[in-house]
Amino acid sequence: MRSDVVKKGIERAPHRALLYAVGCSRTDIDKPFIGIINSFSEIVPGHIHLRDIAEAVKAGVRSGGGAPFEVNTIAVCDGIAMNHPGMKYSLPSRELIADSVEIVVRAHGFDGLVFIPNCDKVIPGMLMAAVRLNLPSIFISGGPMLAGRLESNDGVSKVDLSSVFEAVGRVVKGSMSRQELAELEAVACPGCGSCAGMFTANTMNCLTEAMGMGLAGNGTIPAVDARRLKLAREAGRQVMKLVATDTCPRDIINKEAIYNAFTVDMALGGSTNSVLHLMAVAHEAGIDFPLPLVNEINQRTPNLCRMRPSGDYHLEDLDRAGGITAVMKELKGLLKLKSRTVSAKSMAEVIASGRVVDKEVIHSPNNAYSASGGIAVLFGNLAPEGAVVKKAAVADEMMVHQGPARVFDSEEEATAAIMSDTIKSADVIVIRYEGPKGGPGMREMLTPTSLLSGMGRDKEVALITDGRFSGATRGAAIGHVSPEAASKGPIAALRNGDIIKIDIPSYRLDVKLSDREIASRLARLASFKPRVKRGYLRYYADRVSSASRGAVFG
Repeated sequence: MRSDVVKKGIERAPHRALLYAVGCSRTDIDKPFIGIINSFSEIVPGHIHLRDIAEAVKAGVRSGGGAPFEVNTIAVCDGIAMNHPGMKYSLPSRELIADSVEIVVRAHGFDGLVFIPNCDKVIPGMLMAAVRLNLPSIFISGGPMLAGRLESNDGVSKVDLSSVFEAVGRVVKGSMSRQELAELEAVACPGCGSCAGMFTANTMNCLTEAMGMGLAGNGTIPAVDARRLKLAREAGRQVMKLVATDTCPRDIINKEAIYNAFTVDMALGGSTNSVLHLMAVAHEAGIDFPLPLVNEINQRTPNLCRMRPSGDYHLEDLDRAGGITAVMKELKGLLKLKSRTVSAKSMAEVIASGRVVDKEVIHSPNNAYSASGGIAVLFGNLAPEGAVVKKAAVADEMMVHQGPARVFDSEEEATAAIMSDTIKSADVIVIRYEGPKGGPGMREMLTPTSLLSGMGRDKEVALITDGRFSGATRGAAIGHVSPEAASKGPIAALRNGDIIKIDIPSYRLDVKLSDREIASRLARLASFKPRVKRGYLRYYADRVSSASRGAVFG
């Protein structure tokens, strides 16, 4: 066993003494050591219940003949970190999570791992760690939050966190009172779990299942459902089988698995952040997966689901309708079905039992919302290395848009302009110097997009940025513009009034300037000076690569 390095031989007597100190018995020393990598946190709603998940996992490990040891990573709640300096730390936490898992696992000689993530950066950070360490591993998420219920004179409506962000815009506009906002915020998030729509956390948990690293139901069984604990126990039992067969993440996460994940992503209309994270996982696994391939998948994959924020359904509805196995069965002609999974079955065997129970929630390919997928990568003279848009959440009238640039060098400047109602119809809001290096940290900008939606302006105003968006964002919001402004990408050359053309069906993002003019403007710009002088963010800014490569450390 790999754990023999910390427990076998006369020279390991001091090690065994320390293991006895944490409660190991002599019989435990002869069992495989299983690391339970938990991201429990009392400040994150998606993680506050993960101790219960961990206990169920440990019970499964013990029943399978293993000795479980729970260790922890950090977790950031993007909703709480939103629209203040804390959001600069969200994406950088992904690399820190991967590194911290590597450290604790290598230092303690585990034989196998069970990862317990739930929120946005924790999932990809743990996936990156899994392929880096390449030990028998399985993922069990904490599950999605239920939607909230808001009572009004019109009846009861389902609400979620994005409802609250958008409501702020309605209060600014004057179409909602502060009392109504207070009533909404009190019920929007009714308990534990990752926020209820197809936002980044739930997208990534569903894609972990689609890649074969989580058991069926990992992405959709609600956090408060008893089936979630049953799945956790099963994950604990299953990791012991993975250890016995020495089945490791790189046996499962290959180019075909990433292809399957992007295909399911397109069908679900997932978060734009999934592109950033799947590219980072591919990079960590040594898989060449160029961005143009994402558009090839988009073109051949129908959009079958419209979850919040693109539609009215929540993850509880997707689970009730059949979950990810049902979606994948509808897509079976487009998937790589020989792919391996942590269940020891092929993907074809996993989805064989899938069944669509509600065809309003999961459409068939013959009745798709659109013939192509929910996410697109745009290229052009404004984004030579690409930009990403959740096209499933873009109104038809904004799929092709042209208008003058309104340029801002930070999210705060743009938010102030939106709230003061100085943005005009047809404007293209440009928020730059918010990329991986420039921010630093590539902040999510749910506040400006939610304000536009809440004010009813998402069908007349577009927004582009070298930063990123929350999975809860809707409207013509184009992020990850690469190269970023801090690296003297073309977005740094923009001036107020420059005409920007967005053509999502043609995968284009351009500014009506000649290449010579763009180059001339960029040449006159001074070199970017980092906004942060010390600490982890400065270290991150010095090392991070372009968003087009997944914003990984170069």
